[in-house]
Amino acid sequence: MAKVNLDAIIPREDFEVIGNQNSTNLFNSISISNFTGGFFYPFLRKPDFQRETNEWDAKKIVEFIESYINGELIPAIILWRNNSGLYFVIDGAHRLSALISWIKDDYGDGEISKKFYGDSINEEQKEIAEKTRKIINKKIGRYDDIINAPYTEKPNEQLIQKAKNLGAYSIQVQWVDGDAKKAEKSFFKINQQPSKIDPTELKILESRKKGNCIAARAIIRGGQGHKYWSDFSAEIQAEIQKLSKEINEIIYNPTLRTPVKTLDIPIGGKLVSAQSLPLILEFVNMSNNIGPDFSENLNDDINGSETLRYLKNTRKLAWRINSVHPSSLGLHPIVYFYSVEGKHKPASFYFTLAFIIELEKKNKYKDFIEIRDKFEEFLLNFDYLIQQISRKYRSAFSAIPHVVDFYFVIMSNLKTESNPQKVIDEIIKSEKYKYLTLQTLKEDKDIYSNFTTDSKSEVFIKEAIKNGLKCKICNGFIHKNSISIDHIDRQSDGGKGDPENGQITHPFCNTTYKN
Repeated sequence: MAKVNLDAIIPREDFEVIGNQNSTNLFNSISISNFTGGFFYPFLRKPDFQRETNEWDAKKIVEFIESYINGELIPAIILWRNNSGLYFVIDGAHRLSALISWIKDDYGDGEISKKFYGDSINEEQKEIAEKTRKIINKKIGRYDDIINAPYTEKPNEQLIQKAKNLGAYSIQVQWVDGDAKKAEKSFFKINQQPSKIDPTELKILESRKKGNCIAARAIIRGGQGHKYWSDFSAEIQAEIQKLSKEINEIIYNPTLRTPVKTLDIPIGGKLVSAQSLPLILEFVNMSNNIGPDFSENLNDDINGSETLRYLKNTRKLAWRINSVHPSSLGLHPIVYFYSVEGKHKPASFYFTLAFIIELEKKNKYKDFIEIRDKFEEFLLNFDYLIQQISRKYRSAFSAIPHVVDFYFVIMSNLKTESNPQKVIDEIIKSEKYKYLTLQTLKEDKDIYSNFTTDSKSEVFIKEAIKNGLKCKICNGFIHKNSISIDHIDRQSDGGKGDPENGQITHPFCNTTYKN
C-alpha cells in the first residue's frame, strides 16, 4: 500500500538554538484538546534534520487512530523544549502527525499541506491522500462527525462512544533534559533502534548542511516544502527553488501510474517512494563527481554557492538524459530505466548515468548515435546480462564501472556487427565475460489465474514498444519529453517549415549530430 505524505502536519525548525531544558514541571501527557486549541500544537516542531514524515500507509494510520480511540497501549512520545518555548519531537513524529492529520482532515492534500507545498502537490500525492481519507472515514469516521455526535438530533451511539473515549484518553510524554546537542544525540540514538532510519537518509540527516544534501532535498520537493536553504540570501534561495523545480519536472514528469498503459513515463519512477531520496542524492553525487564518503570530505555550504553549483551540474546531466534542451539524447525510460513489467530499476538508472558521463569524457556521443538503435535492441533483449554483472560484483554501486565497460564493449562491437545477438555470442566467449550465460529458458514466474499489475504492464509494454515512436536520424526510441521537429531539407539550404519537410528527432540528433 502506498505511503501517505504527512510531512506538512508538524512544521520544522532549526534545532541548533540556545536552550537548556529541565522537564521537572512540564506536562506528562498529550490529549486531543492539545491539538484543537490551547498552547501546544502552535508551538510543536520537528527538528529541521528530521526525516520526512511519509513512512506510514493508510492501514497503519487507521490502526494507530483506532488504538488511541480504544485506549490501547501507545509508546510514549519523546519531546524536548528549548528556552524559547518550542516543543521538538525527538521520537513520535509519525504518531502525532497521524492523529493531527485525522483531526485536521489533511492526509497530504488539506489546508496545512497546501500552505506547506504551495502548488507543487503532485497528482500521485493527491490520489493517495483521497484514498486514505475514504478508508479512515469508513473504518473510523470523520473527526468532526465524532465530536459533534452528542449534539445531533439522532445520536449515533457508536460515534458517541468514540467521542467519550477521545475525551478520556491521552498519550504519555517523556522529556529530554539538557541542551540542543544532547537532544540531537538522543534523536539519532533513538532512531537507530528497532525501526532504523535508512542508511542513505541517516547520512543526509547528519550531513544536512552540505550542498549535495540540500540539493537532493530541494529536488525531491521541486523547491517547495521546508526550506533547508533558508539561511542563504533571498537571491540564492530563489535560484535554488527554480533549478530544483526544473530538475524535478525532468525526472518525475509525467506521473507514473500502474499498471503501465502508456510509454510516456518518468525517468525517475515514482516520486512517492522509499527509493526516491537515495536515487536523487546519487544523481546529484554522480553529476558532481562526489564519492560515497562525502560526509567526511565535503564542507558545509555556508552561503549556498555549492548547492547552486551542484544543482546546475545535475540539471546539465538531466538535460542530457531526457529533455527538450539541444543537448538531450532523449533516452527513453522504458528502454533504459524500467523492467518489462514496468518497474523502475534504480541500478539501471545509475549504470546509464555513469555511461552517459563516460561518453562525454571520451567524446563518444557520435559513436553512440551511430549504433544507438542496435544498442537499445540489446538493452531490451539482454538486460538480464547486466543483472549477472551486478550479481558478480555483489552490488549495483560496485558494478557500475564494470557495467559501463561492458556497454563500451557492446558499442564497439556493434560498429562492425549490427546484429546484437551475434555480438553477445562473441563477447561471452572471451575470458573476461565467460561468466555470462545466455538465457535459454523462460524465467520462472508465479502464475495467477487473473492478471496482476505486473503482468498487465508487461502485456502493454511488449505490444506498445513494437510500434514505439523513433527518431528519424538515429532510429532510437523517442520519449514525449524529448521531441524535436527537424527540417528534412535544412533551412540554410532553403528548406521550409511545412509538414512535408518535417521529421521527429531527438534534440541532440537534430542540433549536434546532424550538423
